[in-house]
Amino acid sequence: MPIRLTQIAAAVLLCCASVARAEDAPPKQEEMQKVEIKGSAAKYDPRRDDTASKTVVSAEEIQKYGDTSINDVLKRVPGITVTGAAGRSGGEIRMRGLGAGYTQILINGERAPAGFSIDSLAPDVIERIEVLRAASAEFSTQSIAGTINIVLKKALKPAQHEVKFTQAKSSHSSSPAVSVQMSDKKEGMSYSFGGNAWRFMYDRTTPTWEDGADADGVANVARAITSRDAGRGDGFNLSPRINWTLDGGDTLTSQSFLNWNRFAGGSRNRTDIAFGLRPDYDRVDSTYSNHNAFGRTDLNWVHKLEQGAKLDVKAAISDARNTSDSLQIGGNNGGPATLVRTVHGESAEQGFSTQGKYSTPFVFSKAGADGADAVEHALSLGWDAGFTQRDDTRVQRDADLPGAVPINSDEGFTAKVARLALYGQDEWSITPLWSVYTGVRWEGLDTRADGGSIDAVQNRSSVLSPLMQTLIKLPNKKDQVRVALTRTYKAPGTAALIPRKFTSTNNSPTEPDRRGNPHLKPELALGLDASFEHYWGEGGLLSASASVRRIQNYTHQGLFYEDQRWVSSAINDGRAETRGVELEAKFPASALMEHAPKLDLRASVSRNWSRVEAVPGPDNRLDQQVPLSATLGVDYKTPDGQLSTGSSFSFRNGGLARLSGTQGGYTSVRRDLDVYALWKLDAQNNLRIAVSNLLAQDYTTESLYSDSNGTLNRTTVANGETQFRVTVETRF
Repeated sequence: MPIRLTQIAAAVLLCCASVARAEDAPPKQEEMQKVEIKGSAAKYDPRRDDTASKTVVSAEEIQKYGDTSINDVLKRVPGITVTGAAGRSGGEIRMRGLGAGYTQILINGERAPAGFSIDSLAPDVIERIEVLRAASAEFSTQSIAGTINIVLKKALKPAQHEVKFTQAKSSHSSSPAVSVQMSDKKEGMSYSFGGNAWRFMYDRTTPTWEDGADADGVANVARAITSRDAGRGDGFNLSPRINWTLDGGDTLTSQSFLNWNRFAGGSRNRTDIAFGLRPDYDRVDSTYSNHNAFGRTDLNWVHKLEQGAKLDVKAAISDARNTSDSLQIGGNNGGPATLVRTVHGESAEQGFSTQGKYSTPFVFSKAGADGADAVEHALSLGWDAGFTQRDDTRVQRDADLPGAVPINSDEGFTAKVARLALYGQDEWSITPLWSVYTGVRWEGLDTRADGGSIDAVQNRSSVLSPLMQTLIKLPNKKDQVRVALTRTYKAPGTAALIPRKFTSTNNSPTEPDRRGNPHLKPELALGLDASFEHYWGEGGLLSASASVRRIQNYTHQGLFYEDQRWVSSAINDGRAETRGVELEAKFPASALMEHAPKLDLRASVSRNWSRVEAVPGPDNRLDQQVPLSATLGVDYKTPDGQLSTGSSFSFRNGGLARLSGTQGGYTSVRRDLDVYALWKLDAQNNLRIAVSNLLAQDYTTESLYSDSNGTLNRTTVANGETQFRVTVETRF
């Protein structure tokens, strides 16, 4: 505890001292004489002015804390939570507390390929993040909880060149990174290039406990498992973009994105048994490695037509490849190894997609009691189609050792997924104070898979999604009301449909084998969203919203006992419902008092509930839904603009969640406190310092199994770590 308090005190004193020095410094004369002119475009606020509800996280907000992970950026956004322990990769991004595919994650409006980690996307290559809480026809309606669209950098500035060097360090990890951004314009052509490279290294120990009891509640299992993991990863992003302006005002844009990373690591697991049955292996030593590459390039043509209409057509190709290898050596009770298992996997996914949209504004005039009234429309018709082929192989070999029961498999499949979506939408300004967005989208999916070790799979589904959103601005021009009615869905992923089995090392109800289910159906949801927003001053906002989703064909992980082994597989299981409320406030201190310091304040709180019909009793939340989350932040800028500093606190509640009649899960509360300071040393150089996870809280998860024969609980604790980051930014 003294170490953590020292870290907190040092960070706070550093920021306070920096602010004091900056305030005591005399203001520069040239800054006082600066005149800033804002055009009408600067007054446009998509959250306030768009009929279809949308929140935009700007590049400035994304880069404020010098994050090296997109997950760390999103944990501060109101209504979004990230699962897992702070400072560790692999967390799941959630809206309304829901994951497992309920939250749609897009890159430039399209889904990333299977196996691509959003966490490997460097924040420096992102222009903005769009958060859509209600579905729109232009994007896929596979968004029961909502959509997060990550837009890669498009803004092109003349003669911009910037390089950043970052070093992040915690007690058990280290991560250096470098990024380069360049752009320029010439007659009829402009270009930009972004590149990021990073390395991360870690060496940490994670404890786990397993406790069990019989039907009478008498303890019959007590085990302590210690896992030491160490590894190193490297990766880079490249994002070149070229834009040509053609005759007649048409534009042609080529944008590409390449992500490559590799990882190698090992673990050493030891199990101490106080009493009860021994596991299959009380010691397991593992090594593993993988290489992953993803590339995508698209060509976008925008053709201007008469009377403000335009045709926007895009075609893209993508390629993703992954190779993984692992070795496990296990033994028991001090004897020789009885498990030597190697697993080699390869996957390749190629895809082609095309999108197109015809949009046109038009004005319809009608005669009213006071003359002619003009009704403005913005009509769009479009398509979204694609084809993906995935080839996947997995070869498992167990050595034939004395006392061993080898489990060998040679599984491979080829899957082909064809999709087609057609949509139409109209944004209708009925009056200056009332606008309506209506849309309809039809989506069809056809998934086919075949392989030597599996039966042929064909799964075909289609969903028609009518959508409506309305925005009513009250006469005082400060208050407005939004309402949205949507029909959304969640289609099963390709991997969830393939009926092949992945075997666990120590098979148990809390560590089962995994198998796909080719008979899964899409989950369908009817949704209602309503919100009230109050704006005041320069950037002040108070917002209150509520939502409900009713889901059919609810999918969860079922647990079965087959052939002397526990197996987990996804199944459709009736209906479910989720509800939520969210409050948000953000405003400058000047909105509350005159002559206030240049402080920006923000806060939010979200409360979620859900219920699954097939799981009786309390705590039966969907997918271990996060019941409560909150954010609190403050930013300060000195009068001369040379120093910016701030802090952000995010809270995510945990608790018990019942997943079925026999399964449950528990997650602990997560509290993240981050601080940052940015010094503008001169016109070309900046220094950014950030400290994340100042509280360094441990993160606990628990898997629970209970039936008529007794209970078995597995508890894991991920140690909390405070991370320090220093970033040097140079323009040239």
